[in-house]
Amino acid sequence: MTTERTTPGTDAGERAMLEGWLDFHRNTLVRKCEGLDDAQLRTASAAPSELSLLGLVRHMADVERNWFRRILLDDGSDPIYYSDEDRDGEFHLTEADTWEEAYATWRGEVAIARDNAARLGPDDLSEGSGRDGRPFSLRWIYIHMIEEYARHNGHADLIRERLDGATGV
Repeated sequence: MTTERTTPGTDAGERAMLEGWLDFHRNTLVRKCEGLDDAQLRTASAAPSELSLLGLVRHMADVERNWFRRILLDDGSDPIYYSDEDRDGEFHLTEADTWEEAYATWRGEVAIARDNAARLGPDDLSEGSGRDGRPFSLRWIYIHMIEEYARHNGHADLIRERLDGATGV
């Protein structure tokens, strides 16, 4: 199965454009993982880095949670994979960590993100704040998330090519 990616129309409204590009990049990350087994998905890019495709999916589940739950609604949700004691926990994988679990968790966070964002307009401000105490507009969060996925999709491109030579996935 190949995950479908659709680019938003060139004349789409602001919200459709922002949501469309975010979904495009979300689906790009999933496509980079398709057709690989758990061992391949856990394979680090290159020593000493622990960056892997499975780690990236776990990281993005936490990023979705952080921005669309913890910041946007200030709901007090704890991180999923990392902690104060292990700030990079999403990348510290074991044989027990699977695509099935990570993908289900990520999909769940994306669904919650969509629901939470649907209640607000682009100019609405978050209930939570950043380190400086200032809130973020939903528009800022959308743009930041597009940037976050695009950057990590670049990492995913390189990891995938190293694993099996696939490019342009």
